[in-house]
Amino acid sequence: MTSASDTSPHPGLGSGIAALHGKWGWIVALGVVYLIAGFVALGSVVMATVASVIVVGAMMIVAGGAEIIGAFQMKSWGKFLIWVLLGVLYVIAGILTFDNPLFAAVLLTLFLGISLIASGAVRLFLAFSMKRESPWVWVALSGAITLLLGLLIVARWPVNSVYILGLFLGIDLIMAGAGWVSLGFSLKRRH
Repeated sequence: MTSASDTSPHPGLGSGIAALHGKWGWIVALGVVYLIAGFVALGSVVMATVASVIVVGAMMIVAGGAEIIGAFQMKSWGKFLIWVLLGVLYVIAGILTFDNPLFAAVLLTLFLGISLIASGAVRLFLAFSMKRESPWVWVALSGAITLLLGLLIVARWPVNSVYILGLFLGIDLIMAGAGWVSLGFSLKRRH
């Protein structure tokens, strides 16, 4: 007996995963590339920091250009001028990032540390305001680790600015690579 969901014209998650079975090798290969890139980044965290800052600068230039183009869709002069001004500021910030990537790394590292402190504090607040039956302990632990990490970054700032972004990039690439490799081998076992 088939249900209505079995005969729907929209493929479900199961059919999407089934389509990936034959691609498990490519998924593992992608994971290996991520792992190699992550270990290279950890091997040269200063260069990885500079590379990540340059990517942020390029994104700022693209976003600024998009804001300037979007400004021409505004109907009033006031909104047009604000959008153009914001777009120009993004482009200038992106160009300055290319001009002095180490100074940009200093600013981004400070922003990262402050963001982690704020995020950790909010998570701790939420954890202790949750009901005791909820998984408040995990939320509190996550908040405490995030807060501690932010405090460590800010305490060693600006000295750690030359390597902290590259370190985070390397760790992120390794974790993503491990996830892709795991997914690929999991798909192979299911096949």
